[in-house]
Formats: sequence, structure tokens, C-alpha cells
Amino acid sequence: MIPKISLEQWAAFKAVVDEGSFAKAAEALNKSQSAVSYAIAKLEEQLPTPVLTQQGRKAVLTEAGKQLYRHATDLLAQAATIENTAKYLASGWESEVTIAVDALFSMGAVFCALQHFSVSSPQTRLRILETTLSGTEEALLGRKADLVLTGTIPPGFSGTRLGEVSMIPVVGQQHPLVQLMQQSGPITEQELGRHRQIVLRDTGTKREQSSGWLRAEQRWTVTHAATSIEAVKNGLGFAFLPKEKILQELEAGSLIEVALAEKMERFISLYLIKTERQNAGPATQAIAQQLIERYGKPHPKCVT
Repeated sequence: MIPKISLEQWAAFKAVVDEGSFAKAAEALNKSQSAVSYAIAKLEEQLPTPVLTQQGRKAVLTEAGKQLYRHATDLLAQAATIENTAKYLASGWESEVTIAVDALFSMGAVFCALQHFSVSSPQTRLRILETTLSGTEEALLGRKADLVLTGTIPPGFSGTRLGEVSMIPVVGQQHPLVQLMQQSGPITEQELGRHRQIVLRDTGTKREQSSGWLRAEQRWTVTHAATSIEAVKNGLGFAFLPKEKILQELEAGSLIEVALAEKMERFISLYLIKTERQNAGPATQAIAQQLIERYGKPHPKCVT
């Protein structure tokens, strides 16, 4: 069905309401008063009930007009969005950018960078793939993502170092290892391996990695980083977790770092890789720049 009332007529209707008179509406629209009056007259011809009534020199909405005014406002906003999106796409900016983020990364810092990008480029949709280990590499090699945030750089690619993350062994406050540390001091690797380890599942489909697994006698595998944190907090086992992601839990005491007889803390470098480095589009480039500028910086300020 083709609408009988044009956007121009709805724009005239909204302007008359907003400005309070036909004369002021004509001035706001940069049209003659007769053109505005004609547009409103044609609009009311198509409607079964009046939308405006004249009170002195002021045009006032009827009850039906109040409802139609809200719909007209939404319609005109949508039309403006369509036009802006068309101009945006014509400029060469991508309509969607996909980002693969390894579980090592702090999502709060990633979201901060993405929010800054979206303020200036709201038309670009963002798709985030949460990956782990070889799953992150597969997203890169399979060209499933435009940007990849990873702890390793595969051969043939180059990346920008964003910082590093410290992987530390932790347990819940009620875990038996806490009492053992209080009684006997630092824990040996053999003692640690006698307890259940919580391991994050590799999201890769071609080959499974088990980075961080100590070959513990008992092993539980979970799908999401948040699940592994909750499992450890609830005393179900120990895990090597990114220190940056559990600072609040460590400060609150719900997670306890395991003191080891032999230092086993691992530092993993974090990288940003553009899948198509030479042909990355402007939106991909802009997101990459926001991540480079903001990831790992102390107390990043996020816009709202």
C-alpha cells in the first residue's frame, strides 16, 4: 500500500504544532505560508477526523491530532535515519563490523572503546564473537571477523600489542587449599594438581588446545569465562584466570590467589589484528584506533 499522505505534509503538520502557527512553521521550513497551509489542507483531506483546531491565532492539536503527532514525529525521524544511513554507506563505511574477542580480554575495556566509536558512527552495526584459544585463531584464519583480539599472532599476520594479562592460580575463600596455605605456606605444583581444575573450553572446531591445564587429576570444563569465575568462587576447584578480569573478586576476598612454591604466574601479550590489514574499511580502522587508544589505559572514561 502506497501512503496517500506525503512526508512533506507530515513535516508541515509537525512544524505547525512545534512552532504554534502557520506563519512560524513556514519560516522554520523555509517555505511560503500558503505552501504550508496547502500541505495541511491536503493532509486533512486524507484523514477521517481533524488534527488541528484554531484557537485565536494559535493552531492547537485535537485529541486525534495528539496521537498522530507522535506517529508523525517517529515517521520523520525514521526517514531522516534512512537518509543518513544512505549517505553513510555511500561514503564507504561498512554497515557491519565483526570483532572476535578472546576470553583473555577485559570486556569492560573493549566495550568502552566500542562505545566511543558508536557515538560518532551509530549506523555501523557491531557483532562480537566471544572466542577462546584456537577458536580465536580460526576466526582470523577463516576471515570470520574483521578485527581479532588475541593472545597469539599466527604466522603470516602482524598485530598491534595492546598490553598484557597476568594469569594467576586462584581458589574460592572456602577451598581446602586456603587452609593448607595458612598451615604450611606456599603450595607445590603436585599439591595443586591433586585438586579439581576448572578449565575454559576451547571454542575451536578444528583442533582443541588446553592452555593452562596442569593435567590435574580432576578437571571440569566450562564454556564461558564468567562461569569459570563463578565455579571457582563457589569452591568447585582452582583455575588460572586473567588477573585483570578478577580484580574486584580478589579485593573482596571471594577469590584467593594461590601462593605457589615455584612461581607459575604467566604473562600473555594481548594483540589487535586486522584480518584484512591492507583492505580494512574506514569503520574497521576507526574501531581499531579506539581500541589502541583506550585498551589497557588506567581508568578509561566511557561515554554514555
